[in-house]
Amino acid sequence: MLNALIVIDVQNGFDDPAFGPRNNLDCEDNVRRLLDHWRGNGQPVVLVRHDSKHSGSPLEFGQPGNELKPGIDGQHDLFITKSTNSAFYGSPDLDGWLTSRGVTRVTICGITTDHCCSTTARMADNLGYSVDFVLDATHTHDRKATDGSVILADDVARINAASLDGEFARVITTAEAVKG
Repeated sequence: MLNALIVIDVQNGFDDPAFGPRNNLDCEDNVRRLLDHWRGNGQPVVLVRHDSKHSGSPLEFGQPGNELKPGIDGQHDLFITKSTNSAFYGSPDLDGWLTSRGVTRVTICGITTDHCCSTTARMADNLGYSVDFVLDATHTHDRKATDGSVILADDVARINAASLDGEFARVITTAEAVKG
C-alpha cells in the first residue's frame, strides 16, 4: 500500500512574531525525521507551500517567509502551491495525482495544526483516503476566542487532535509513523 507523506506549509514566514506564540518547538525536527524516513523507503513525498494573496503577508509569494524551511525543501515527488487551507485545492491536483499512483493512505504533518493540516486531513478522509495525522510534527499558535480570551497553542492542538482522531484520521506520533 502506498502511503504518501504530505508536508504542509513548513515555511519561514510562520516564525514571524505577528503569528504570536507557538507550541511544539520540535515540529520541524519531527517533519525532517518523517521526510528522511519516507525518502529512505521510497514512499511518495508531497511538499505543499502556501502562497498568500494578502499583500504584506509573511507567506506572500516572493517574500523570504514564503520559502520552505531548511531541510524541508529537498527531494519530493510532487510540489503543490495553494492559497487556501486545503492542499486539495492547490495546483497541481493532489487528488488526481494520488489516485493515478494508487495511493490509498496519506500521512499529514506541517503548519498549522488547526488550519491547513486539519483541513487537508478532513478533505483527505472525505475523499476516501486513510489518514494518519502526525500531531507532534505539526504546530500552531495561540488563538483569540470570540470572547477575547486567549486559547493557548497547546490547547488548540489538543482540541484539534481530539476532533480529528477516530472521525477523520488516526492521530499518531512521529515515532509511530516511522516504526517498522
